[in-house]
Amino acid sequence: MVRTKYLRVGLAFVLILAFVAHVGVALAAEKKLTYGYVTPGPDTWYKKDVEGFVYAAERAGVEMIVLNSDYDVEKEIANIESLITQGVDGMCVFTFNESGANIAAKKAAEAGIPLVVTDNVGQVLKQDADIVACIDFDWQAMGNDWAEYIAEHFPGEKIAMVTGLFEHVPVQMYRSTFEPRVKELGKNEIVAIRDGKYDPSVAVNQAQDLIESGLDFSVLFVGNEDMAAAIIRMLKSRDLLNNPIKVIAQNGSPVGIPLVKDGSLTYTISSSPGWEGMISFLALHAYVTGKKTELNQQIMLPITPVNMTTIDDKKKVVPWEIDPVWLELTAEYFPEYEGLY
Repeated sequence: MVRTKYLRVGLAFVLILAFVAHVGVALAAEKKLTYGYVTPGPDTWYKKDVEGFVYAAERAGVEMIVLNSDYDVEKEIANIESLITQGVDGMCVFTFNESGANIAAKKAAEAGIPLVVTDNVGQVLKQDADIVACIDFDWQAMGNDWAEYIAEHFPGEKIAMVTGLFEHVPVQMYRSTFEPRVKELGKNEIVAIRDGKYDPSVAVNQAQDLIESGLDFSVLFVGNEDMAAAIIRMLKSRDLLNNPIKVIAQNGSPVGIPLVKDGSLTYTISSSPGWEGMISFLALHAYVTGKKTELNQQIMLPITPVNMTTIDDKKKVVPWEIDPVWLELTAEYFPEYEGLY
């Protein structure tokens, strides 16, 4: 009789343990994930990248913490450390300098937090610390494309450049192909390279200084369309736009598309930071949720030259603003993320 009583008590205890374990698993499954995003500054490109990431996070029911570094190295490190201290389930870091990505990779690895790095062009993958993925556009391919376009359409003309931040890795990458390709083709000469710092007012001052110095050039490459739009306004006020100075840029943004259509912007390349932000989220979320286990991926998004044939096709000139076409493009180019958005 006593033995039966103990057996019943033991069975009840086992059932209680099983119930507690089941509840624990259910609660863990229902635990809301929180991801952190460190963005480098206030430039439109960065804002749209954040918007794409947050858009995908909201669709997946993931909470977000977004911190802006304002182009300050010490603040960037503090932001990375803050997310780690807060115990986020995953991180995305978009840094304006190569060392920032390397620091993030090391600190995240030490804390056991999965990390995705945006627009680092794979440089962080050369370090020892494992990350989930680098999400990029092919900036080197863009550099070659610009050089070949200028050689074909403006042979013999001299080129001046107003880039984004010199220390920004994508700037370094497109310069690494653009400048040697121009020299290799032998049809043009680069006569000046200035840092526009992704700031339209700085870019205008740089372009004005080039003009007022008497420098001979007729093709002006500008590192993004926000800067290009400001420079175009200045050139129009001086009656210099397209006579002789043609402006070439990069982005395919809401600012740039109308300028291509009205002939103010001679040439640009489409690359949507909004969609890039969405893919950054999906790469991180796929790893955190166990859908993918691969580390140190380099994920490249497609780019498209913007011309009057492609300009109204959203699958080629991908919108910067949140748009249902992102879902179509993701299904087409990244079918492995099905079910995560």
